[in-house]
Amino acid sequence: MRLYLRLAWRNIWRHRRRTLIVVISIGLSLAMMMMYDGLVVGFQDAIYANAVKVLGGNVQVHAAGYREKTSKNPIIPLNDDQRIVETAAKLPNVISASRRVVTGGMVANRKGSFSVSISGIEPELEQKISLIAANIKTGRNLTSADQDVVLVGKGLADAMEVAVGDRITLVGSGMHNQTVKRTMTVAGIYDLGLKEIEKKYVYLSIDEARYLFSLTDQSTEVIISLEKLGQEPDVIRQMKAAFPNTEVDSWENNYPEMGMALNRKNSVMNIFGTIILLIAGIGILNLLLMAVFERTREIGILGALGIKPRQIGLLFVLEGTMMGLVGLAAGALLGLGVNALLGQIGLDYSAYTSMTEYLALITGRVYPTLGLEYLWQHGVTVLVIAILSSLYPAREAALKEPAAALHTV
Repeated sequence: MRLYLRLAWRNIWRHRRRTLIVVISIGLSLAMMMMYDGLVVGFQDAIYANAVKVLGGNVQVHAAGYREKTSKNPIIPLNDDQRIVETAAKLPNVISASRRVVTGGMVANRKGSFSVSISGIEPELEQKISLIAANIKTGRNLTSADQDVVLVGKGLADAMEVAVGDRITLVGSGMHNQTVKRTMTVAGIYDLGLKEIEKKYVYLSIDEARYLFSLTDQSTEVIISLEKLGQEPDVIRQMKAAFPNTEVDSWENNYPEMGMALNRKNSVMNIFGTIILLIAGIGILNLLLMAVFERTREIGILGALGIKPRQIGLLFVLEGTMMGLVGLAAGALLGLGVNALLGQIGLDYSAYTSMTEYLALITGRVYPTLGLEYLWQHGVTVLVIAILSSLYPAREAALKEPAAALHTV
């Protein structure tokens, strides 16, 4: 086998220019896929991680039975909620843990009624991670001592034509599904640049929510915010072990549409990347076919020396595989180098935050990772395409009769 490897390595560099073209095409394709992978993770941290903070943390803890009734926004008290918060706060990678009272309802004034999600929060505990608190457009943020005041989004404020100091009617579902109605003052208006979220979520202090919905020093959920996405499994495992009678879920389960959107983006890019690599594979096919025709006499000599057809075919397969490996190495080095550079300086997308709603969640520069997340999958794809591209030329070489090949001019 060592002899075949040496021959294959020598043969692929007999026509350096053509080999380099194939290697460069494979390398650039792989590097582009790595750059995209690194950028996607950077966008995850910049967009999805911020979206998770807006919607309610990386991990949520609810009372048993909540998941079955989640579509109805039930008021199900969570036992030992304070101990859950204290336990979560001590775990690695946790930057914040706090309690909430969450239910469905509506807000109304002379302009009409609007369905909303009502969240009673602990403002001081959520302050350091809350994008809501960081994006108060007018008025002020909530405090734990607030009563009869509500924080609304700009989208909802515009639809209702209300400003800070105006009164709106809040209607929600109480502990025993009774309707709770109260007129409240708008204390502040937040602006995320996301109209749909701004129309849907309103906030009040947790003590006020407890009073309205007949809860005695209790909450309906604990939200846990982590340093970055991907750290949820360890936290979920430890929380389930500590509180087996609760339901602990990640943002992927609580907000599946976000995970689906991310997976769709990855799938689309993987398809385009595979197409690009297939085009590079055609280059390998073309190069090896030309080698078969140019080296017909050489193939005849090998056959005359007793080299079996399958061994001749193996030689061409090894040549294709080696070109794939060289392209893989070149692409990996190029991708790592570019991603390492971009990971240090970052990419400024602030000029594009107004183009689409989800880009509004970018609060700073985007820092790509090294792009190693799917490198082994891409590497396998490169090798499979290289091997498949070499099979037909290998078959053509193996089928040549030595006597006829020796007489080829």
